[in-house]
Amino acid sequence: MKKFSLLLTGLLTLFTVGAANATTAHASSAVNNYISSSNIKPAKISSSIWGGFPKNAYRHGVGKPEGVVIHETANPSSTIYNEIAYMKAHYNNAFVHSFVDASHIINIANTNYLAWGVGFPGNARYVQFEQVEVHSKSAFAHEVSNAAWYTAYLLHQYGLTPNAADYDGKGTVWSHRAVAKYLGGSDHTDPVGYYSANGKKYFGSSYTMADFYQLVHSYYYDNFTGSASKPSSSSSATPLDKVTYSKLTATAKLSSQYANYRLYNHVKNAYANTSKYSWSSVKATAGKKVYVNDKGVKDKAGTTWYRFTFSTAKNAKQYWAYAGALDLN
Repeated sequence: MKKFSLLLTGLLTLFTVGAANATTAHASSAVNNYISSSNIKPAKISSSIWGGFPKNAYRHGVGKPEGVVIHETANPSSTIYNEIAYMKAHYNNAFVHSFVDASHIINIANTNYLAWGVGFPGNARYVQFEQVEVHSKSAFAHEVSNAAWYTAYLLHQYGLTPNAADYDGKGTVWSHRAVAKYLGGSDHTDPVGYYSANGKKYFGSSYTMADFYQLVHSYYYDNFTGSASKPSSSSSATPLDKVTYSKLTATAKLSSQYANYRLYNHVKNAYANTSKYSWSSVKATAGKKVYVNDKGVKDKAGTTWYRFTFSTAKNAKQYWAYAGALDLN
């Protein structure tokens, strides 16, 4: 599906379906730091759904993807409209859900149904989008920002949490290379080479999928709460203490000292608009079971914080508390 031919640019009817805000990239990557320091704001999502694409359910049903696959077209000469036109004309060979460049995020196929971009078995599992090659420092940073934000958007839309798959073949954020390596069905390695080359060319160091995942993670936790269609109230928050996050799946109990601490919607002092909650509002008692899904360590202080819910319900409210409030299993 790479190196799509150039076709005449067609007019697309675009409908705004989502908006983004700038985020702070909690990463050491030169590209991510540039995105943060330049206050780059991802593009709005435009919808140009074409009815000619097949509608086949994911393996767990319609509207139930298990993650997102990031592609790159490997065509240095095309534009986003050329790519879309070609794909609509040749969808029997392959197609993806959306296209991204420095200025656009255009959704062309309903993400509730599978696309044909990585072969079996990945097609039946993941939403997929392509990045069009760009050719300047600013354009590459804007495209990466758009791609990471869109990935975070899709994860929220389908109730998924960020989990990088490139190094163990398990997770929700996949490169095409990772799918080919761990699941088969393809021999492609994008967007790894494209990221690496442009990172070196424009920023002096390779850009990696690990760097991209860190940006996805930042957008996910900075820009959304509960609904993928709306940025959260924390999207414009100003970071104070830098925090390094890592996904965690564990159970814990409220410790005997839990009342000495407070509940928050973010790691304390990580954002200017951090909210506090009383333990009585969640009917807390020592020994009460909680479900831990994320860990945050403050870069300077070294203190550890955990994010958790009080039930396994899909939309259960999430809280942060200092490690001393929990006895982790």
